[in-house]
Amino acid sequence: MNSRLVLINILRWFILLFIQILLLRNLSFYDLATPFVYVLFLLLLPFSTPNLVLYLIAFGTGLTLDAFYDTLGVHTAACVALTFVRITFISISVNRDGFDEPEPSLGNMGFKWFSLYALLCIFSHHLVLFVLESFKPAELSYTLLRCLMSGAFTWLLIILIEFLFYNRRQR
Repeated sequence: MNSRLVLINILRWFILLFIQILLLRNLSFYDLATPFVYVLFLLLLPFSTPNLVLYLIAFGTGLTLDAFYDTLGVHTAACVALTFVRITFISISVNRDGFDEPEPSLGNMGFKWFSLYALLCIFSHHLVLFVLESFKPAELSYTLLRCLMSGAFTWLLIILIEFLFYNRRQR
């Protein structure tokens, strides 16, 4: 991984966490849909990043959010779960050895692949996050509804952000 790619990802981490903590922390629609756009950072990490480093980055990102949200490891567990789904999905759907694209973005991978990738990762993140947050079997239907609504809202915002910075690969 070259230094330019590392610098871009560090800047992306700061910007997305800044947006999440300062702008989106208190944004919630009827306590059902809460956006978590910081997961875009974990989704866009380069293909060449080793798995151990991915898990450490996810752990650090979740721990940072837990410090600001006062959630005692809920975001950390959700980020690590997202990373597990990311690694599994990429290993199944992409041949990483013969792949020349640096990151799994909308411009590099196409709308269909990126949408499925983002949906699976976002909903796994939100399911772990909201189940651990409520931790009450009596509220399972409400928790699943929150997961569904927040996941859809987050997915929509991530797709909009990706289209905003859409850079089509050269063929």
